[in-house]
Amino acid sequence: MFAVDTHTHTIASTHAYSTVHDYLNVAKQRGIRLFALTDHGPAMADAPHFWHFVNLRVLPRIVDDVAILRGIEANICNEQGDIDYYGDYLAELDLVQAGFHEPVFPPSDVANHTEALLACIQSGHVDIITHPGNPRYPIEQELIVRAAAEHNVALEINNSSFVSSRKGSEPTCLSIAKLAKQYDAPLVMGSDSHVAFTLGQFDEALKLIDAAGYPQERLLNYTPNKLLDFLHERGHRTVVDLLEYFA
Repeated sequence: MFAVDTHTHTIASTHAYSTVHDYLNVAKQRGIRLFALTDHGPAMADAPHFWHFVNLRVLPRIVDDVAILRGIEANICNEQGDIDYYGDYLAELDLVQAGFHEPVFPPSDVANHTEALLACIQSGHVDIITHPGNPRYPIEQELIVRAAAEHNVALEINNSSFVSSRKGSEPTCLSIAKLAKQYDAPLVMGSDSHVAFTLGQFDEALKLIDAAGYPQERLLNYTPNKLLDFLHERGHRTVVDLLEYFA
């Protein structure tokens, strides 16, 4: 049982179907101790407004022994690795994820995808790259994994990619996980929940990680403290209170 989920979407992204309260209820039922709210960045057509992420500060940190991370799944916008959330506002978030999404960055070729992803990793603004195994965005995998290891940026093994979206992700994800083991790059599992019923569901992702031989205890969502220590090391001072809570 993994008690941490780094990737969820609420009705603020209108192609998702659950509220914060819905997620809290499921988290309590399943023993989830920490989860991140990571709605899509504002460049997506149905994403919340920029102010939604600014105003995440109004959310309580802990509800009934469940802690909430204030986050975003930003969009990688161009080959320069720019994302659609920026400036001093980034420092107010606990977690910044980013990934390719077709309405914002249409698929092109391996060189462009790799250039954009490398620049994003090297920018220092992004903690986790979401669903890097998407077959619509082939990349030079070894370059990306080595950069992730060098810059302490996590690569996500996205459970939804094996269940309901991005079909055909398994071969690339397996290769990425094997390379992550080789180069000691951080991996994290995300449910990519668009409805609360799937919160904390990692069955398919875990099968692939085990097949790659990547140790479960090295996964960032192995414990709340493992993820929070990672975020604190990356400069997120906002998580200090949660580190104290889970101490």
